[in-house]
Amino acid sequence: MPKISNKGREMPESPIRKLVPFAEAAVKKGRKIYQLNIGQPDIKTPKSALDAVKNHNIEVLSYSHSAGFDTYREKLAGYYQKTALPVEKEDIIITTGGSEALLFAMGSITDPGDEVIIPEPFYANYNGFATASGVKIKPIRASIEDSFALPPISEFEKLITEKTKAILICNPGNPTGYLYTLEEVKQLADLALKHDIFIVSDEVYREFAYEGAQHHSIMSLPELAENAIMVDSVSKRYSMCGARIGCLVSKNKEVMSTAMKFAQARLSPPTFAQIASEAALDTPQEYFDEVIEQYTFRRNLLVEGLEKIEGVRVAKPNGAFYCIAELPVEDTDDFARWLLESFEDNNETVMVAPAAGFYSTPDTGKNQVRIAYVLKKEDLERSISILEKALKEYKLQN
Repeated sequence: MPKISNKGREMPESPIRKLVPFAEAAVKKGRKIYQLNIGQPDIKTPKSALDAVKNHNIEVLSYSHSAGFDTYREKLAGYYQKTALPVEKEDIIITTGGSEALLFAMGSITDPGDEVIIPEPFYANYNGFATASGVKIKPIRASIEDSFALPPISEFEKLITEKTKAILICNPGNPTGYLYTLEEVKQLADLALKHDIFIVSDEVYREFAYEGAQHHSIMSLPELAENAIMVDSVSKRYSMCGARIGCLVSKNKEVMSTAMKFAQARLSPPTFAQIASEAALDTPQEYFDEVIEQYTFRRNLLVEGLEKIEGVRVAKPNGAFYCIAELPVEDTDDFARWLLESFEDNNETVMVAPAAGFYSTPDTGKNQVRIAYVLKKEDLERSISILEKALKEYKLQN
């Protein structure tokens, strides 16, 4: 029998999606599942985006330019300029989701065996992107004790070798919701310049900052122009996860010309989704104000509810719409499966994402879960109640 690749064997499962078969089985039993495991907002997609597709009179659904629609890139550059980022149309390549932008970035700046330093816990798919690119992740541990703030720069410097090509951050963070301060961003920039490496900043949650906090983009530092690569997406900003439209942004012309070769190899990003994404840029500020207000309320509701559960510790996020919670269990993988297979409260249960998959260091985060507060008030309140009852019952059985 032919053998699959070592790369395929080493490709990690998604901690977010690997429990789907258990959830499907629970649904077949007639159970209702409150999905706290995945960042799929229930906020409505802007009507302008949906109408742009609905009302478009396309006769031939053709390719776009490999870099994306010229009109979209021009308009997107204008959006960034409004947030004081010196981005021009030529600095942007439209991608099939932020995921493809990350793959283009890794393909453009690393070779097999190279290293990328990432504060952990981090977005689980970074593990998969690194495996697909033959890149080794050098993790540096952030701690729930300080809400997953940037670890000391001295710890980053200890990990830098001749194989280090970049530091990758997510700002605000998935899965932690941590929002980096300007001082932290500048510290990373100084380190990148000192060692002549890249900073790749995943900023898909850049619109989600709470209580007056400000997002500081890696692209805002002019001295870092040749070292900065930004990844962005419409998925969360406009509640358009299914559009699969993102972008790669950099002032470094060699990076962009290299990334363009990867873009050409996959031909072009999807046409209808670009039409929707371009129209979404006309979304008024009122939409974002309401969304931020809603997520701030949901965050407070969730964090306060979790803090009342005996044995639970949670880091309060300042951005995105996730938090990491420590539970009074030894193995949240087992607990998450048990929630779906064996537990119900009035025929309802919850689905969480075990946090071990958000770490690269083995046997780390095994008592943690990521929770996405993307559900309405009543569903979040019910989820907290179910989780509290489940923890009590699980403790009695183990």
